[in-house]
Amino acid sequence: MAKVLVIADIKRGEVKRSTAELLAKARSIGAETAVVAIGNNLEALIPGLVSAGSESQYVADDLGLELFSAAPYASCIVDAANQFGADQIWFASTESGKAVAPRVAARLGVACATDITDVTSTGDNIEITRPAIANKVIQRVKINSEKLVAVVRAGAFEMTAEGAGGSEKVIRLAAPPADLGAVVKELIADASGDIDLGDAAIVVSVGRGVKDQKGIDLVKALADDLGAGFGTSRAMVDSGLMGHNKQVGQTGKIVAPKLYIAVGISGAIQHLSGMTGSQVIVAVNNDPEAPIFNVADYGIVGDLFEVVPILRQQIKNIKK
Repeated sequence: MAKVLVIADIKRGEVKRSTAELLAKARSIGAETAVVAIGNNLEALIPGLVSAGSESQYVADDLGLELFSAAPYASCIVDAANQFGADQIWFASTESGKAVAPRVAARLGVACATDITDVTSTGDNIEITRPAIANKVIQRVKINSEKLVAVVRAGAFEMTAEGAGGSEKVIRLAAPPADLGAVVKELIADASGDIDLGDAAIVVSVGRGVKDQKGIDLVKALADDLGAGFGTSRAMVDSGLMGHNKQVGQTGKIVAPKLYIAVGISGAIQHLSGMTGSQVIVAVNNDPEAPIFNVADYGIVGDLFEVVPILRQQIKNIKK
């Protein structure tokens, strides 16, 4: 039986959905599961890690680990992997996961694969699936290593119904020495209060079609009506109208919500590679030939300044 070690994605004292998705996939392939939780004041999170499907919980709980630092986090994960005897170590596709995964692989002397969408094991053979060249091709890659460290693309694995259940077996990890080469003083988070794009069930994104701040505000109101995450295309970031933390695409965030609404986005391949994993895609654009319509499940050809108010009114009517 394969042993899969999942790295818990913890932000603001909360375990993110991606952790349960990875554990559900590991259980579906018949693997023995364990999870690593790293941070400070983690005791209250342990029951959730158990119910998500972990059979063992490796916990590194220390004040010195409250702020993310790649080297100490990697040390904790390597310690857990060795104790558990992990065959595969899975990270969610987050900034911290992408920073730590190669460090862990290097220390263990095993293969590292990023942006994967599936993994299969047959005996000692491991094969991963990943998109490449901005989603133009799908690669199937045989791993020439008995073990694997993998970063999993957002939304690649489905989360099972709550209550999948695991078993509580908590193993305490000793806090590693501080990283004297790089000292993290503080983390500055997005103060807007917007929903994190990686966690949002609905994402509304804007492109150059909104023209200016007035257009952005119009579409942002639609996102607020839906309780949605608010994203954007690279063109809007390059123009200075939106921050990079809102960018969806190959050089931004990969999202896979239940519903993705693209407003005024033409559909450059760079953007499409970040959102085509969405379950349902709705596009609003005044150009009937816009590439976004090639991937959209529903398309509205029209002026967004006329369409968005109509959508908002219909949403209000449904809520009533």
